[in-house]
Amino acid sequence: MHLEAAQLTDLPALHALIESAYRGDSAKLGWTHEADLLGGQRTDMEALEAMVSDPAQAILILRDGEDIDACAALADRGGGLTYLGMFTVAPGRQATGVGRLLLAASEEHAATRFGATRIEMTVIAQRTELIAWYERRGYRPTGERRPFPADDPRFGLPMRDDLVFVVLEKML
Repeated sequence: MHLEAAQLTDLPALHALIESAYRGDSAKLGWTHEADLLGGQRTDMEALEAMVSDPAQAILILRDGEDIDACAALADRGGGLTYLGMFTVAPGRQATGVGRLLLAASEEHAATRFGATRIEMTVIAQRTELIAWYERRGYRPTGERRPFPADDPRFGLPMRDDLVFVVLEKML
């Protein structure tokens, strides 16, 4: 497996991976999907292109040969804080150690590229198994909750009206 920063040429395969892991029946092959909470898209090509083109952001991809098996987005928020999002592992590769490998690499990249001393993420509160997975890797709930952008279909179509993000943080 090989870790690298995503390039514009990676975006079609990257987009397909993200959608397959978060939405629809293909996502249900893994354990970390949102398919029971949200329909619609997880992201779009324009958002991915903006992230890859922004020097204050990076999308790391983990390749196995030519295939992209996992990705994570990082955004420098300043003051030693990096945001980790869009953490994705192909449904067929979940529960194989790929996520742990990518998470550790993402934390290291945040520290070396952005000078991060802490990293935060948001997770939908109803995804208790995923929150527990992150807690086992040193992330702690901050007590902060952030609203889910239910009025913006770019982030998905909620299947329930109580979606909210919890904020998790880890010191690096």
